[in-house]
Amino acid sequence: MSAKKVKKVQFWGTGRRKKAIARVRLIPGGEGAVVINGRTIDEFFGLETLKYIVRQPLELTQTTTKFDVAVNVCGGGVSGQAGAIRHGVARALCQADETLRPALKSAGFLTRDPRMKERKKYGLHKARKAPQFSKR
Repeated sequence: MSAKKVKKVQFWGTGRRKKAIARVRLIPGGEGAVVINGRTIDEFFGLETLKYIVRQPLELTQTTTKFDVAVNVCGGGVSGQAGAIRHGVARALCQADETLRPALKSAGFLTRDPRMKERKKYGLHKARKAPQFSKR
């Protein structure tokens, strides 16, 4: 007996923002469920704006009900994680359907946000905050 292995079709995308890294998996034929680190999007993100940020690429391309989204995200804060997930979803959508690329590119979802925390310098309290100056 030869058992045929059925290969599941999945689309992967890695998103990054600040210190957050998101590994996003799009599973075709779903009903639009978004699972982040084993929890639903409503359990993971409390703010509606963060949920909106995560769903932006799917709503722009009208593929909200075509894919289930499974995400593994680590590092950074909640806002950085939401941005990283959006970046990863957009990359995975490009892998799933190359015709969606121009719309995602023009919306800016495929661009990696380069802004990072500036390092602390010696002689200063923080990256730019200097000790108080006194003439005497």
